[in-house]
Amino acid sequence: MKKLCIFLLALCCHSALFAQVPVKTSPAVMKEFMDKRFGMFIHWGPVSLRGTEIGWSRSDQVPAAEYDQLFREFNPVLFNADEWVKIAKDAGMKYITITARHHDGFCLWPSAFTEYDIASTPYKKDIVGALAAACKKQGLKFCIYYSVCDWYHPDYPIHNPNDPKIDPKSDMKKYVAYMKNQLKELVTKYDPYVLWFDGQWEQPWTDEMGKEIYAYLKELNPNVITNNRLGKEFAAMENKKIDVSKMVGDYDTPEQVVGKMNMDMPWESCFTICRQWAWKANDQMKSLQTLLDILSRSVGGNGNLLLNVGPMADGRIEARQAARLREMGTWLQKNGAAVYGTMGGPWAHDENFAATRKGNKVYLHIMKPGNGTLKLKALPGREVRKANVLGGAAVKTETANGELVIHLPTQPAGTLVYVIELTLDGNVEQLPVL
Repeated sequence: MKKLCIFLLALCCHSALFAQVPVKTSPAVMKEFMDKRFGMFIHWGPVSLRGTEIGWSRSDQVPAAEYDQLFREFNPVLFNADEWVKIAKDAGMKYITITARHHDGFCLWPSAFTEYDIASTPYKKDIVGALAAACKKQGLKFCIYYSVCDWYHPDYPIHNPNDPKIDPKSDMKKYVAYMKNQLKELVTKYDPYVLWFDGQWEQPWTDEMGKEIYAYLKELNPNVITNNRLGKEFAAMENKKIDVSKMVGDYDTPEQVVGKMNMDMPWESCFTICRQWAWKANDQMKSLQTLLDILSRSVGGNGNLLLNVGPMADGRIEARQAARLREMGTWLQKNGAAVYGTMGGPWAHDENFAATRKGNKVYLHIMKPGNGTLKLKALPGREVRKANVLGGAAVKTETANGELVIHLPTQPAGTLVYVIELTLDGNVEQLPVL
């Protein structure tokens, strides 16, 4: 009897310990996400009425007292979720991530836990819910951005990023409980594919809090994917190499820079289509060539690209931004085989080209189209059986002295990124990166 009691006690202790270890997102779910390669980021809220940066312009270009009252004027009567999703779909994007709550604390859904939300605006309708429904209808995955910091909430200790003094009346325990309540709303009402966190770098937030939230989310839905901005370990704008063992979340998030090539850890670079995240009148927009270069280098490094648009205050995505996205979609209609469902490599990208692979195919994204040759290390144990411009004419190749030489076709000045497809005599997915 004594032995049985000891066994049961040990079993209970083991079960309690196991319960504290969060379920990790499965490799199959992560592979499905990474195969999508290209998504739309959307930064939007009442700040679009001023054309300044979301969150960061509070207490800076816009006084906090004014910023915090913008929601009373926010009435985006021309918002059409189906049109937003169609723009993303026409761009060749496979998922959408919307800022349901940014650092300013305003919520684009009607939350039961705050009145600083869309239900308190003249518009009143649920933006997050409408976009989730439109994504489901048109076959795109729906993802939600949720900020860890909230400069508006009284229980979050910092109220101004330019003055990071701690509010003695704040209470992080109450704030974390508030976060859990809102995250439960988002997960149960909208079933997001990904939860994209941000704002965790400030001092009041700890890795332990991030781990607590991650475990809580896995209790709500074991398959929900999270980025690594629940914890302090992330590449960010510095594109630093991170310690994966310290990462809280499922994938890394370099910002406004293409991530480093990594065949082991999933990552997603986020970029703006213009310069500002939120809408700004006459903001300088990136060229099509630049955006295709970013996309090719992202997938060539084995990562995804999350490209941001900032809708206007009336609810429309600016026509010129939509047109640029459609141009990307036209390119992807022709070259999508070199992007979706591929792996990076087997050659590391440089300023002239990027490479992706699938099965016995290698796709060379020629980013500086010109005349001449591209010289690469020969692939070990593999020979090129066929080479051609993707969907087009044959390309001459030769192998000698350990080099694979590709004779680039003549291209007129101003030619966009184009793709050369190599067909090999065997599978190339397991080859090391050269």
